[in-house]
Amino acid sequence: MKSEPLRLRMEGISKSFPGVQALKSARLDLRAGEVHALVGENGAGKSTLVKIMTGIYPDYGGLYEYEGEPVTFRSIAEAQHAGISIVHQELNMMGDLTVAQNIFIGRESTTFFVSDKELNRRAQELIDEFDIGVDPRTLLRDLSVGKAQMVEIARAMSFTQTRVLILDEPSAALSEGETADLLRKVEQMRARGVSVVYISHRMNEIMQITERVTVLRDGDYVATMDTASCTVDEIIRAMVGRDVDQAQKTTSQVPADAPIALSARGLTSARVTDVSFDLRRGEILGFAGLVGAGRTETMQILCGADRWGTGTIEVDGRPLTFTHPRQAINAGIAYLSEDRKRYGLVLNLSVTDNTVLASYDALSTGLVVHTKECRTVTQRYVDALKTKTPSVSQLVKNLSGGNQQKVVLAKWLLRDVSILIFDEPTRGIDIGARAEIYAMMRELVAQGKSIILVSSDLTEILHLSDRVVVMCEGRATGTLDIAEASQVTIMELATHHAQHSKESR
Repeated sequence: MKSEPLRLRMEGISKSFPGVQALKSARLDLRAGEVHALVGENGAGKSTLVKIMTGIYPDYGGLYEYEGEPVTFRSIAEAQHAGISIVHQELNMMGDLTVAQNIFIGRESTTFFVSDKELNRRAQELIDEFDIGVDPRTLLRDLSVGKAQMVEIARAMSFTQTRVLILDEPSAALSEGETADLLRKVEQMRARGVSVVYISHRMNEIMQITERVTVLRDGDYVATMDTASCTVDEIIRAMVGRDVDQAQKTTSQVPADAPIALSARGLTSARVTDVSFDLRRGEILGFAGLVGAGRTETMQILCGADRWGTGTIEVDGRPLTFTHPRQAINAGIAYLSEDRKRYGLVLNLSVTDNTVLASYDALSTGLVVHTKECRTVTQRYVDALKTKTPSVSQLVKNLSGGNQQKVVLAKWLLRDVSILIFDEPTRGIDIGARAEIYAMMRELVAQGKSIILVSSDLTEILHLSDRVVVMCEGRATGTLDIAEASQVTIMELATHHAQHSKESR
């Protein structure tokens, strides 16, 4: 590859916090007009390096050069003024403001008076430039996640002469179509000479969009590789220090005569129509489909979270009716939500409090909770699941995504449920933690538990499932044995009903 001038260079970067060495000797160099991936497991130091780059952490060791000159940015505003902007994984936008107001918040006017007409005109120019296709007067809360993401990118690019744009897990909450739109926008920015730092756990996007990949591990620089001449396996090996199995499962691990743990017939709600399936004991049953296919809504009926949902459910041959999640839990069904921070955890409580949350009845006498026993059982699950936490007293909000997911799992293992519903279990989780969660799921089914896996990641579905139920527009369009499943056969079924509806009109 030809040698382009360096826009940014960081060498020997170190940063410590009380009791933690976040970065030891990290490095990154960025060429003009380059899309450069920054990868590593959660805790590798990516976020810390980016916060130094954008002025959030002004105190650090090492060399930071920008446009050939040593720099130390002491605020986000300083970095933005110099041409460095970031779009965070968690959108930093205000739902009750319009698109235009979000784009220019704090920069509405250079005079005392603010003209909404002028603000909308300036916003429309950016909307047209990035082909976002929204009205600048629309409230942000009325946009899809994908459109909101594009608006935040437009906001980042609205700062004068943005030269470096950092995208932190930009596609984590996007559909396949929205992700394709995002990658086209990244290409547009590259063509304009903008340098893009692309942080993602999605290897297919990294291989498609980036020119080079820099790997961090445990706060240290590992390697920088040309994307065109390396493989996904090489990148993963550099990230985790070992080989990680990502191969598709070729045969079901469940005996043909395995008993049925759960049977669902005619599940129906506002967004689900007549969905039926069986889950066998010791099986991982995958649920695939495009975003909006009704998979999560089906699981909400199954676990009693949708009080208006109808249909029949049998657990171990017993007919049951769930109108509240507590009833499903008592029947041995646990739901691990796709939004673990909102529905799976109480972020301001400790690891212990979250672990025992569903089992206080077994860990208390009357109104007295056995605190010592709570800590003891929590430590047992921390050890068994290899949860990385300084102590069981640590607040869950301070853990990485993968370790938060382990706390959710520990909560239900302590409750000793027999059926676990994993809804997007590895969203936003790095390769290494993902492999650990996969291993735990295999161990659970080996113990005789049954798992429903809802995932938008077809690689994940094909890697873990014994059978795959495919949904489209609220209906189940087919069930595939893993031996006959592929990305092609799944996508054919995932679009089947939509195609059929279009042809019938």
